[in-house]
Amino acid sequence: MPLPSCPRAAAVTATAVLFASLVAGCAQDARAGDLTEQKLSWKGCPAPSRSEGGGSAPSALPDGDPWECATMKAPLDWDDPEGDTIDIALIRARTSGDRSRRIGSLIFNFGGPGGSGVSALPAFGDEYATLRTRYDLVSFDPRGVGRSAGVRCENDQQLDAYFQQDATPDDAAERTALLDNTRKFNAACEKNSKKMLPRVRTTDAARDMDLMRQVLGDDRLHYFGISYGTELGGVYAHLFPKKVGRAVFDAVVDPTQTSEQGSLGQARGFQRALDNFAKDCTSKTRDCPVGDTAQDVEARIADLLDHLDAKPIPGIFPRVLTQSAATNGIAQALYSKDFWEYLTEGLEQAYDGDGQILMLLSDLMNGRSENGEYSNIAAANVSINCADDKPRYSTAYVEKKLPRFRAVSALFGDFMAWSMVGCTDWAVHGAADHPDVSAPGAAPILVVGNTGDPATPYEGARKMAEALGRGVGVELTYKGQGHGAYGAKSPCVQRAVDGYLLNGRTPAAGTVCS
Repeated sequence: MPLPSCPRAAAVTATAVLFASLVAGCAQDARAGDLTEQKLSWKGCPAPSRSEGGGSAPSALPDGDPWECATMKAPLDWDDPEGDTIDIALIRARTSGDRSRRIGSLIFNFGGPGGSGVSALPAFGDEYATLRTRYDLVSFDPRGVGRSAGVRCENDQQLDAYFQQDATPDDAAERTALLDNTRKFNAACEKNSKKMLPRVRTTDAARDMDLMRQVLGDDRLHYFGISYGTELGGVYAHLFPKKVGRAVFDAVVDPTQTSEQGSLGQARGFQRALDNFAKDCTSKTRDCPVGDTAQDVEARIADLLDHLDAKPIPGIFPRVLTQSAATNGIAQALYSKDFWEYLTEGLEQAYDGDGQILMLLSDLMNGRSENGEYSNIAAANVSINCADDKPRYSTAYVEKKLPRFRAVSALFGDFMAWSMVGCTDWAVHGAADHPDVSAPGAAPILVVGNTGDPATPYEGARKMAEALGRGVGVELTYKGQGHGAYGAKSPCVQRAVDGYLLNGRTPAAGTVCS
């Protein structure tokens, strides 16, 4: 399956489908009542549900204010807005500043697709303390995610086996096994969540956000989208350009790509990040414990993965570290430079025959807690991707494309190429080749790209800015490492983002921050 937060150019809708979407959006606006006039009942937040990742209830904010949670009703089917409803789980931190200077609510989506915003916002809340001086900070579980009618596929034991499978088959028997396991996973999704699968497209989530805007009492949507959240924000801007307020896209998806192009771009992005990790390790004054040169670091990793393909090593009992789990764990560590030390330690450990750290990193990617329970991020990620993406790829097609993927990345090429079969037998047709994010007449949207981003490669930021349209997309470049820029604590990036969201000042297009 594709990695969460991957660019994948998650398709949203072709022209004809978008026309139908716009008609449905107009129907939403024309509704006289019920859902747009609902009153939210904000209360103290419970502990995150198992599907949200589990854990403890969020602690009070630094100033002692509580996190508050509520449930919003939304149509199950936006083509039938008067029909059945689903619950959308929300969380907020009310503004810490003078309420007379409050701008409104700032809605966050942290990506995935499939990530729980109800769990994520408290975890990252300190990073947005400045923004809280003039906004209520709000996030949510998008439809199909967590407590918002979360889709279910396989159970925990089945997921353990699913993530242990060989995701880069070398012969006909392994290819058959991969396809069989994928079919079983997809069939479980249809069996357990048949009603939701056609209704988790990004266009549906965008309409939910416009309903949220109205219920929260805002004339315009103020928005901070990260990773897949940039695609969701772009689709919102396309459907509701006149309702866009101040918006920032960070770790930007390339909206012009098909899912194949997105997978290829991600292979390139993770390879670039691995190159940067290897150069950083070997450039330090002390010896790099996992290689003498950058080339040596990567050669030793390749040898490790080849070894694991033939003979896994002990991981977290009773599971073993397979080639697929190790590749997944390495990719997870490349999401943030703060994780590079764990990658170094995990590789050292694996070379000595112990796969615990790399398996912990892989579990983090897959949404597996220490007690063996999975969130629904894997199920939601596949469901949203496959509902959005029109292309369906055969094993023969993937085999034909393998040389191109390997040329981009010897380490990640096969892994990302074979991920393309994830939607092959999906029960719902995908909407389109790629999303339409053109938003003529929308307010400026600040688009922030990170040159070292592995999951949403830097080139996507310019593509997004161009696709949004002249006078809408304003590109800002951060020369750094990791997934996203605002959380990297660059004063330059933070000044630019805060200046726009708090005071409406857009930086000059093409601004570069180091």
